[in-house]
Order: sequence, then structure tokens, then C-alpha cells
Amino acid sequence: MRPIRIGVVEDDPAACQLILDYLNRYQREQGEQFVVSAFNDGAALVEHYTPVYDILLLDIEMKQMDGMEAARRVRERDDGVVIVFITAAPQYAISGYEVQALSYLLKPVPWFAFSQELKRSIDTVRRHSNDSMLVETGSKQIRVDLTDIVYIESIRHTIIIHTLSGKLSITGTLKDLEARLADHDFFRSNSCYLVNLRYVAAVEDQDCVMSNGERLRISRPRKKAFLTALADYMGGMQ
Repeated sequence: MRPIRIGVVEDDPAACQLILDYLNRYQREQGEQFVVSAFNDGAALVEHYTPVYDILLLDIEMKQMDGMEAARRVRERDDGVVIVFITAAPQYAISGYEVQALSYLLKPVPWFAFSQELKRSIDTVRRHSNDSMLVETGSKQIRVDLTDIVYIESIRHTIIIHTLSGKLSITGTLKDLEARLADHDFFRSNSCYLVNLRYVAAVEDQDCVMSNGERLRISRPRKKAFLTALADYMGGMQ
């Protein structure tokens, strides 16, 4: 199981150290593994933000950029990260709904409340990670919801992800993506296409017809296995 990536954003060194100590304690007691990055202000977090974090523990009251504004900026680039606010002022908590915060913790943060909230955050991450993947496009990483992917195409040495809203060019191989998506109802129809069975509308001769009208070739050696996988998927939806 991969480590959970956590960002801690806190301008008070003592409060930041307490959170880091709590994270270390949780790892020891629960057998989890974290990769933790600490920032001393919201501005430091958002300056070069890429959606690589699973959980953000955000102080609200900070001098340069407060946690609420930082969360708004993060949400412009990352729909999936779990945000938990840490604040001494409970009146701010209601604003957390604007940025889909999971919850908030009141300072001074007690261990029990922290550990319970962290467990809830990790459970949310694990559920979400089953439904999305992180891909590299150019110099940045972005999170893609698997339900948005219609099919993935390999053209020479480029991978094109065809989504409901457009196309993404990423680095990687179709073989690696096939392995990553093995348990998510994707099937390799030929050497060029990895098809999301959710969007197969019909199979006609050697083509699968996708819900957007595109026709993708099914190689003859793979056709029987493709039809079996499609029947299993349709049967599982009953």
C-alpha cells in the first residue's frame, strides 16, 4: 500500500511541531506510512502547488495568506485532496463548506480528536484513490477520475487519454496503464487501445462502438476475451 502524502500548513512553529509529532505517533501506532511536507504559510503551499497531496492540514489564521484563501487556490487545481482546517476560531469553520473541507479541528488540538479525524481522512483518501489516478502531463501531475476516461490510446510513443471533456497527452506506456487499471473495468482491445467498458455501447464485427460514437478496433485474438469481459461487466451492473 503506497504512503499517504500529507501537507501541513502552520505558521506557529510549536503548533506545527505538535502536528508533526502526532503524525509520527499515528504512523507508529497504526502502521501507516506518511510522506509529510510542512509549509509555514498558505502562500508557500500554493506558489508551486501540484495535486500530489492526499491530505492537507491547514491552519486558518496565517499572516501572508490565510488557510481559507490557500484552500480556494488549491481547489482551482485539485478537486480530490482532503482538506482539514485547524483553527483556534470556530467561527471560521462554516466557511470550510465553500472549499469542500472534510472537517476542522479546534486548537489546542487533542491527540484523540486528531487521530480520529486523521483516520476519517485516510479512509476518504483510500476510497477516492480507487476512483482516480495521478498522471504526468508535461511538467506537472494531475488527478484524473477513472469514470471520466472513455478510452486510452497509444500513438507511437505518446499516450492520449480520451476523457468526457477532452484529451490529455501523458508520458507512460499502455502496458503500465493496463496494469494500473486492471481492477477497474478497462480492457485492452488491441495494441493501441485500452477501453473503459463503461462506455462500450455495442460490438459490431471487429469494432467496439463507444458511447461517443467512435469505433475502436478489437483484434481477432482478443475478441473472445473482450466479449467475456464486457459480459462480466454488464452482469455486475445488474
